[in-house]
Amino acid sequence: MSTELPPVAPEVLAEAVEHLTPRLRKKLDAATEGCAAGAVLAADGTVTLRFGEDALVTLSPGPAGTITTAEQATCSCLLAPRCLHRAAALGAAPLADSPPEPTTAAEPAESADPTGSSEPVGTVAPVGTVAPVGTTAPVETTEPAPALTAAQLRAAGALWHVAAEALAAGVTAGGAVVQAELLRAAHTARLAGLPRAEAAALRVVRGLRAARERRAGQRLGDLTGAFRELLHTAGMLASGAADPALTGTARRAYAPGGSLQVHGLCREPVLSATGYGGVVTHLLAPGGTPYSVSDVRPGGLARARGAGSASVALGGAALDHAGLARGGLRIVGATVSPEGRLGAGRGVRATPLPGIAWTEQPAASLFARPAAEAVAELLAAPDAPESALLGCDVTVVGAAGEHLLARETRPDAPLLRLLPAHPHPDLAHTENLRRIASYPGLLLRVLGRPDLDRTATLRPLAVGPVPGAEYTLRLPEEWLGRADLGYDRLQGAHFPQGAAAPVPLPAAEGPDPLADSPLWRVRRLLETGVAGGRRAVAEAARGTASLAAASYGPLRRAGLTGAADLAAALAAEADRRPRDVFGRLADPSPDGYAWAWLAAATYLAAAERCLIAASWAATPNVGAVSGR
Repeated sequence: MSTELPPVAPEVLAEAVEHLTPRLRKKLDAATEGCAAGAVLAADGTVTLRFGEDALVTLSPGPAGTITTAEQATCSCLLAPRCLHRAAALGAAPLADSPPEPTTAAEPAESADPTGSSEPVGTVAPVGTVAPVGTTAPVETTEPAPALTAAQLRAAGALWHVAAEALAAGVTAGGAVVQAELLRAAHTARLAGLPRAEAAALRVVRGLRAARERRAGQRLGDLTGAFRELLHTAGMLASGAADPALTGTARRAYAPGGSLQVHGLCREPVLSATGYGGVVTHLLAPGGTPYSVSDVRPGGLARARGAGSASVALGGAALDHAGLARGGLRIVGATVSPEGRLGAGRGVRATPLPGIAWTEQPAASLFARPAAEAVAELLAAPDAPESALLGCDVTVVGAAGEHLLARETRPDAPLLRLLPAHPHPDLAHTENLRRIASYPGLLLRVLGRPDLDRTATLRPLAVGPVPGAEYTLRLPEEWLGRADLGYDRLQGAHFPQGAAAPVPLPAAEGPDPLADSPLWRVRRLLETGVAGGRRAVAEAARGTASLAAASYGPLRRAGLTGAADLAAALAAEADRRPRDVFGRLADPSPDGYAWAWLAAATYLAAAERCLIAASWAATPNVGAVSGR
C-alpha cells in the first residue's frame, strides 16, 4: 500500500515552481509523474521521497496534517530549495484547502465551496500585477464592501488573464507550470479578499490534475463547468461592474444562533480529493430550516468510514453521528455558519432528544410536494445551496447501466435516475443501490440530493419504507424507518418476500432531452477546447462550408440560432492568427478566445438548466430546445 502525501497549501507549491529556472520547469511534469510511488512514512509523521542517490525530499506536515510553509518541505540536494526534486514532490501531493479564519474555539473549519453562476460577464479591466506568494494576510470575514478595492480589481484581472491562458493551453498543455500560475493568482485573490475567485481557481487546478492523471470518475464536463465558473467570476470582478457579493464569503463566519431544536434526517460520508474524510449529519428544525453537523479531517477513506459512528463534538452531547441522524438535539447558545453548519464553541450546550420518523413533521414536509416543484425552485435560485435535499416516493423499475431507474409515485411522473451519492466502491452507496435494483416494483421513500447537471437524476442519501405500502422495505425498529445508504448495508431480510404486484414498467429508459438535444454539438466544442486547448478547437472547426453546415445546421433548424452563432464565433476566434507589423504570424492574445468560449459556455449552461427542469416535470415540453 502506497503512502499518501500530505496536502500542500497552494501558495507553497506556487512559490516552489516560481523559483525554478526555465530549464527545470520544462522537466517538472516528468519529474512529478510517479514520484509519489516511493514515498515512505516515518514514525514521526514525516514523509520522504528519494530522487536518485543524492536527493532526498522530506515533507514535515504541521499539526493539521498539511504543508503550510516552505520550511516544511526540504531537499538534501545542492540546489535546494530552488530544486526540481522539491517542486516535484510538492506537485505530486494533493492541494490543501484554504486555511480557515479564526473562529470560536473548537468550531469546525471545513473549507467553503462557493456555488457557481452562469450570468453573462462584462469587460476585463487592465491586467494588474500578482502579489508575491508565500505571504499571509487575513481574509475578510464580514459582508463584502460596497465597492471593490483597487487591489481586488488588480487581483481579479490577473486571475482572468492566467485563467484565459490555462484555457488556451487545455488539459494537454496544462501541466505543473500552468497550474502553478493559477495557484499563484488564486493566492493573490485570497489576499485581496476574493474567496469565491480563489475557490474557483482551486477547482480548476484540481480538475486539471485529475484529467491529466486520468483518475477514475473524472468527467470532462466537470472541468468545463469549473473553467466557466472561474472565467465568469474573474471577468465580472475585473470589470469593476460586478455585484460586490460576487467576492464570496470567507470561511465559516459563525454567528450566534440562540436556542435551537433540530431533528436528524440522515448522515453521509465525506471523502475529498485532498485526503480529507469524515461525515455530515443533516438536521431539520421544526420550522423547516436545514442545519448540519460535520466532522471532516485528514484521514481519507478510513476516516470517512469510521466517522459515521464517531461522537458528536457539540455542546457535550453524549451522542454519536449514527444516533444523531435518528435522534435530535436541543441546543442552547448555538453558533451557526451561513451555510447552516452548527459550531461547537465553548458556550454551546446540547441535550439529546428522541428521534422522529420521516412521517412526522418537520421531516414529512420534505415528501409533501412533487419533486419537480422542488427542483424548479432550486434551479430558479441563483445561490441555491448544492447540499439542498428533496424527498419523494418512488417505484423501483430496475438497473440500467450504472444507475437505478425509478418512477415517482404520482400520475404521469417521469423516470428518475438514481446514482450513488459517492461512487467509491468501499462505501456502501453503490452496493445498496445494486441490491435495491434487484427488486423491481419495490415502493421506496427516498431522501437525496438532485444532480442539477443531469436530467431527472437524484443521488439518494437515505431510503425508507413507503407508509401503508406492502411491497416496501422492512427495516429494524431501531433504524427509525430509514437506512443511510453510505453507512447502513441493506440485507435480504430488509426486503419484502415474494414478487411485487404487476406494474406497468417501461422496456427502455425513454428519451433523454439533454442527450437528444443538438446542444451536444456546442458541448463537444467547449469540451474539445478544455481537453486540447485553442489549437484543438481550431482544428476541429476547419473544413469546407458543407462541414460547417453539418455542424451548426441542426442547431439552427431547432431554433437555436444563438447557439449556432456562438459556436461559429468561438471556432473563428480559435482559428484567428494575427500578424505583426512585419507580416509574421504572431501568437494571439488568449483574452478574445476566452471571451468567445465563455459566451458559448454561458449560453449552454442556461439552455441545459431549462432542459433539466423540464425533465423533472410530469409532462415535459422540451421539443423546441431538443430539436424534436
